[in-house]
Formats: sequence, C-alpha cells, structure tokens
Amino acid sequence: MSQRIVVGPFNRVEGDLEVTLDFADGRVSAAYVNSPMFRGFEQILIGKHPLDALYFVPRICGICSVAQSAAASTALAQAAGLTPCENGRISAALTLAIENIADHVSHFFLFFMPDFARTDYAGRAWYEDAHARFKAIDGSARRDALPARARLLESMGLLAGRWPHTGALQPGGSTRPIDVSERLRVYGVLRQFRTFLESSLFGDALEVVAALDSVDALQTWADAAPRGDFGRFIRIANDLDLWRLGRATDRYLSYGAYALPEGVLYPAGVWHGAAQALRLEAITEDHSHAWMSGDSKHPRDGVTVPQPDKPGAYSWCKAPRLDREVVEVGALARQVVAGHGLARDMIKREGGSVAARVVARLLEIARTLPEMERWAMRLQPDQPFCSEYVVPRDGDGVGLVEAARGALGHWVSVRRGLISRYQIIAPTTWNFSPRDADGVPGALEQALAGVAAGDRRAPVAIQHIVRSFDPCMVCTVH
Repeated sequence: MSQRIVVGPFNRVEGDLEVTLDFADGRVSAAYVNSPMFRGFEQILIGKHPLDALYFVPRICGICSVAQSAAASTALAQAAGLTPCENGRISAALTLAIENIADHVSHFFLFFMPDFARTDYAGRAWYEDAHARFKAIDGSARRDALPARARLLESMGLLAGRWPHTGALQPGGSTRPIDVSERLRVYGVLRQFRTFLESSLFGDALEVVAALDSVDALQTWADAAPRGDFGRFIRIANDLDLWRLGRATDRYLSYGAYALPEGVLYPAGVWHGAAQALRLEAITEDHSHAWMSGDSKHPRDGVTVPQPDKPGAYSWCKAPRLDREVVEVGALARQVVAGHGLARDMIKREGGSVAARVVARLLEIARTLPEMERWAMRLQPDQPFCSEYVVPRDGDGVGLVEAARGALGHWVSVRRGLISRYQIIAPTTWNFSPRDADGVPGALEQALAGVAAGDRRAPVAIQHIVRSFDPCMVCTVH
C-alpha cells in the first residue's frame, strides 16, 4: 500500500524547504524536493551597472554573502580582462575561507548535532551526553561554539570592513587594505580560533586530524582518547550506522577553492570512480520540473522567467546537470576531488553518506585553518590591495568559487556597459534540484530514496539526510 506525506517546513535550515515523500513496502519509494520561494535576483540585475552586482548578490544570503561577492567580483574581473593584484587575491581567499569555516562550525554545532538530543534517541548509550552537549538553546556546545565563531568573524571586520554583505571584494581585489598591526590581529584571531578547535571540537592538533588518511585511521584515532565533539559524532555515527544512510550519486564536482597567486588550494575537477577534468561547457540547467519557462541551456545563455502554473513542475529550483548527469557538491566533493585519503576511502567503502558529509566538513576545517594562518602573514601592507577596474563596453565572464556548501558559479554578460544577462547556479541548486527531462531525481531526492519507513526513527533519519547537505534555500532560487 502506497502513502504520501509532506515534510516541512524544516527548522534549522536557511530559507524554506518542503519535501514530499512517497512510501511503498515500508520504504521511501520517491522523494520530491520543493524550493517554495522565488526571489528573482537574476532578473533584478538585468540593465544594471556591472558594479551594482557587488551590492545586490551578497543580499541573496545572510550566511554565505562573501561567497556570492567573490563569485561576482571574479566574473566581473574576467569580463573586463582584469587580473587582481596579489594582496587582493590573498585577502579575498582569506575572507572567503573565514566565512566558510564559520559556516562549517555553525552547521555542526547549531544545525546538525541538535537532532541527536531528541527524545527519539533516549536510551542510547550516548544520549545523555549528547542531550547535555547539543540540545538546542540549552546545550553546552552552543556556549562554546557561538563565542568562538563570533571571535573568528572579528577578523572579517578587519579584512572586509563588515560581515555580512561586505562591499570590500572587488574585481581588482579588496578595497580594505590592512596595516601591520591589523595583519597581526587577524593572525591572532585565527590562532585563538585554533585553540577552540583543538580543545573543544577535535581534542587534538589540527595537523593530526588533517593527516588521517582512511576510515580505519579515523576510527583508531577516535577510540584512542577523548576526541571532543568530533569523537562524539563518530561514536553516534557508528551506533546509528550513519555511514550507510543518505547515499546519493557518488559523482562529485568542485570548481576549485581559494584562488591564490600560485594556484588554488583545493583543485577543480570531477570524481566518479576516478578523477576527471571539469568541462564547464557541459553544464546545463534543465527547467522541466521547475516553475520556469524556457528550454535547457548553458548558464551563459540561460534565462530566469517564472511560469508558476507550469504543468508537471513542483519546485522553483532549476535542475543543473553536468553532461546530463546529477552531481553532488560540498565539502565532501572538494576533499574527494582533491584526493584526500580519508575522503576517498569513505566513498570507496559506503559511498557518500550522512557521516561522510559531516566528517568531510570537519576534515576541511582541520586542513584549511593552518593555511589561513599562513595566508594572513603573506599579506604585504606596503603593497596595493586592489587593481583599477574599468567597465567594459562589452564582455562576458564567469566567476567560480567554492562556498561552504559547494560549487557556486556566476555567469555575466555586459553589453554597452550594462548587465544584459546574469545567471547563478548555487550549491543547493545542484544538491536540491528537482527531476530533469529524463526523470532523473536530484542528489537529495536520490539520497532519500530507500529510507525505511517502518522504523519509528525514520522521520529523524530524513532530517539527518537533509541536514547532511547543509541546505541554503535562499541561495537556491536566487
């Protein structure tokens, strides 16, 4: 006997989300993910001065606004044929990394882990500890994580003037030069944040965590001594077998993260059993099941025209595809494409899962913060931070960055000095896409299929799967 339920709205999710689930034979037989809020930033930008994009697109989101600024400034620089100066590139990379790390910490402590304090898990050996640590509002983790996150974001004020919605990131670099004392303050904030990570989140040095190269190494490390909140999660994941929950496509995409003068920290590419080169021309946005008119197009030729009464549509989200295939983006994708041993071993054993996505975020924190400390000390206060930008009469550009949640792309066309086309594919657009013209479900829709419905914890399992992608729904339909 089949049954259909609608789950939503979700709490602890940025923006609105609704998921329709069909059940048959005790399991989820099909999932339909709906992004129910249309916002229209792509249409708003048409006819605007190119630099106006830098003040509109950060308002797409209040928690990943720097990522939107970074993508827009990169696209505008390419359209103008401009190369940012060295200080500007380092400062922009550091500013984006601060936001991404802050987002990872927020997701783990505030969005994801509170689900394990629910009474559904009462009686589990770890429950009382998890309840005291992660219960929403009252848990001790909030009292540790929020002040540490706030202190980290103080460095955003030094580098970018303010957060969110900074205007410092520009096509030529950054309009916020820093002096020697400010550079030392940024470095000091990063070192202070390292102390929080090593004492509370990991219970070990960041370099030790970053060196874990397999699932066996991770388990041995977690069993050896108290390992802070990461160790708590590993024990929970093992008990609930979160390593087998929420598998999607096992096809991963990364645009490459943190563009420095010498190259990117984490490379661009595609992984599907083996490393593949990224072909940007193979990206399309399918409109078949979105409340959008028009045919499937590459984003450089794309349009965003609402059609709210479209037959067969069930989401405002378009369906991005790479070579007509569904891909997953995010920290797990970045670390798999980058070739980290632990990330690839997790995929080899059980594929992408709830546990693998969370582990990848924490692994990325441990790998990235030491690099950020080095970037801060590379800034040269006596050198320029921003190159001059001249508005092109005509030009086309693409800005590709990695937000905390994955691959973010901006495609801009400038004609007669004004924006004639602007298209954005956000990370959650990739992960939470609806079906395409071939009827192939998006990544989350695939990850939800097969979840057992007979278990009383099934609704909690659905929450775990959804939150493991760390959705930002306001970015999804921009």
